[in-house]
Amino acid sequence: MSEQLKFIVETLNKEPFKRNYNLISFDALEPLQLLQVLNDVFAEIDSRNKLDIREEAADQTAIRMLGILKILKYKPKTDNTSEFRQGLVMGDKPTVYHILEWLLQRVPDLKKRAYLARFLVKIEVPPDFLQDDAVADCNQQYEELVEQFKELHKEFTELQKSGFSTSDIKKDIQSMEEEKEQVVRRIERLKKKVESVPNFDRMMDTARKLRQEKERELSLANQKQEQKNQLMHADQRYQRAMNQLKDLQRAAKGASAEALIEKLQEENNVNTYLGQEKLPKEIEAKRKVVSDLQKVVLEPAMGQSDLDELHTKIKDTNAEINQLIEKRMMRNDPIDDKLSIFKQQASIIAKKKIQAADEIQSTKDELAATEQELSEKRQMARELEGGEVLKGDEFKRYVNKLRGKSTVYKKKRQELAELRAEYGVLSRTEEILRQRDDNAQRALEGLEAKKGVSGYHDTQEELEKVSTIKSELDEMKGKTLDDISDMVLKLTSTISEKKSALAPVIKELRPMRQKCQEMSLVYEEKKAQYDNRAAGYETDRSKLEQEVRTYREECGAEESRYHYLQSMKKVVDAQLARAQEEMKLYLSTDPQDKKKACREQYTRKIQEQENLGKTLREKQKAVRESHGPSMRQMKMWKDFEKLMECKRRCFLGERNAERTMGGADYRDDMGGEERLVL
Repeated sequence: MSEQLKFIVETLNKEPFKRNYNLISFDALEPLQLLQVLNDVFAEIDSRNKLDIREEAADQTAIRMLGILKILKYKPKTDNTSEFRQGLVMGDKPTVYHILEWLLQRVPDLKKRAYLARFLVKIEVPPDFLQDDAVADCNQQYEELVEQFKELHKEFTELQKSGFSTSDIKKDIQSMEEEKEQVVRRIERLKKKVESVPNFDRMMDTARKLRQEKERELSLANQKQEQKNQLMHADQRYQRAMNQLKDLQRAAKGASAEALIEKLQEENNVNTYLGQEKLPKEIEAKRKVVSDLQKVVLEPAMGQSDLDELHTKIKDTNAEINQLIEKRMMRNDPIDDKLSIFKQQASIIAKKKIQAADEIQSTKDELAATEQELSEKRQMARELEGGEVLKGDEFKRYVNKLRGKSTVYKKKRQELAELRAEYGVLSRTEEILRQRDDNAQRALEGLEAKKGVSGYHDTQEELEKVSTIKSELDEMKGKTLDDISDMVLKLTSTISEKKSALAPVIKELRPMRQKCQEMSLVYEEKKAQYDNRAAGYETDRSKLEQEVRTYREECGAEESRYHYLQSMKKVVDAQLARAQEEMKLYLSTDPQDKKKACREQYTRKIQEQENLGKTLREKQKAVRESHGPSMRQMKMWKDFEKLMECKRRCFLGERNAERTMGGADYRDDMGGEERLVL
């Protein structure tokens, strides 16, 4: 209570309340004054509550304050609502102190909540009034405006969180306006300079086209980069598909159709379990967590006292659960024991199933992450054009191969130089022949023109080209048909060879398959026996663990009780020794020892305090008796002081009058005499 009162007084003495309270003066406030302080705190949160409660009826004040507390989501410390309302109306100190502490701890949040409540707390309209079309339309518009306010406030909050402020935006706009003016002035100056230049319009058009081409070049570069990224992603998908194909090919080697079907069934069972049991449970758990969090968000803010109360309830509930478990274990019902064995077996199997599913999921995630990392590393290696990283013997083979290639490279380079020289000669020869051909062609065209058959040579060449292309196509068709027939023959021969090769393997496979089925049955029986025994052992182990845990808890409790009793024994022994020492000093005949006794010391101190109190009472009596005469004497002295002041003013007035009038005889008669009249 003292800490609560201290916090309230310190907060009220600060901004924005600026009260000048101390613990005594605040605790001495009347109920009406205390309610006025509470109303002032409400006014700081919501300015609409700024008023003097003496001008308001008591029931109206209570209704208004209860409405504010409901809007602010205040949770009373007591569950009795009528008692809380009565305490608020009467200005009960514990009730008002708890409200003040709760309000002063979260003033900024409550200001925001009160501001939002002004617009979001909907007006209750009776259903009978909603039958009117005009009222229904107004109510619908009102609800739409409330939703619009929610959206706008949400955007406003996001803008505040983004770090942008209106002052910064205004400064940016102002600076941009200044830059715009500077740019406009520079453009005007440049226009004036270049208007006199010849071909001004053509040059401006050229500059505009240049800018457009640069923008187009930039957009093409961006498109090129996007296409490169798409190509990279396509390569990654291709690599993944190839890896999957290789895995499937490796799995298909030496495997029969039954094995593949069995593997697919296992994968199907795993996926069915994940999709129908595990994932729905996880989704339901997540939804439950989300609903719990939403409930927590909607609940009012909790203080330390509320948290302590919840912790106490949790401890009590855990204690009740432990007691029920102990009672159930002490009951030793054979039917329950059998059922518990089966339940434990089922729970163990379910746990193993969940663990296996988690391991499968984690393995899949790890595999996907590893494949992603591998593809990224390969892509990085391709970008660096270094190929894949080689190690050990591979690097040695690569070096030897590189040496052989360098020798071949030197030979090829020499051959290339010779070919280049020959190419130069041939290109010159080709140029000479082309010139001759052009001359002959022009001469031929002249002859065709003279004979009246212009274009005959070109037509002849086109016909020859068409016939050549047709013959090539016929030849390609014939080759394609031959290739197809050869491929069909090869496939039929390969199939017959594979059948003949697989015939003895299939004969050997039948008894092996039968033996495998028998071994599977034996394996299932042994596995069932193993699971039953493992479940029994697990049950025994859990029972033993529970017993050990119970004994340890009992041992810890007894040990704590032992230490507590030992501590209490030491305290009692110390008190007993002190009492014996006091009794010894009290019964001693030595006066010095008696003086050391606590009784004598306390008696002496009490006597001293009584004497001091007696002396102070006598002084108080004397002061009271002399108070009246002293006050009368002080009044007489004040009257005397006023009289002397009046005498002094009269004397000064007479002297001033004598000086102005110039009466010397009068001064001689009156001067030199002073009289005191009492």
